[in-house]
Amino acid sequence: MSEYKSKLECEEMDFLIECIKSLETKEEFYRFFEDVCTVYEVKAIEQRLQVAKMLMERRTYLDIASTTGASTATISRVNRSLNYGCQGYKTVFDRVDWKSK
Repeated sequence: MSEYKSKLECEEMDFLIECIKSLETKEEFYRFFEDVCTVYEVKAIEQRLQVAKMLMERRTYLDIASTTGASTATISRVNRSLNYGCQGYKTVFDRVDWKSK
């Protein structure tokens, strides 16, 4: 068992995770996130994933910014998470075919 303790860990977050884990289809995910989040919030997460993908492809900050519209501050934050974070991006990228997306 991992000794990792998240700064986010709490009963309410556990409930959120259980709710997300209960979703089974792409349509259910779309419906859930459309109800729970604003379009801007979902787009911000989507953008960070694209930035992470492009950083892993060794693309430049200028290229990433012009392609995604992300600020250099966002790109730097994602880069810091990739290099020194909790391995969240690594976990999901190890499980999906991110190179063909």
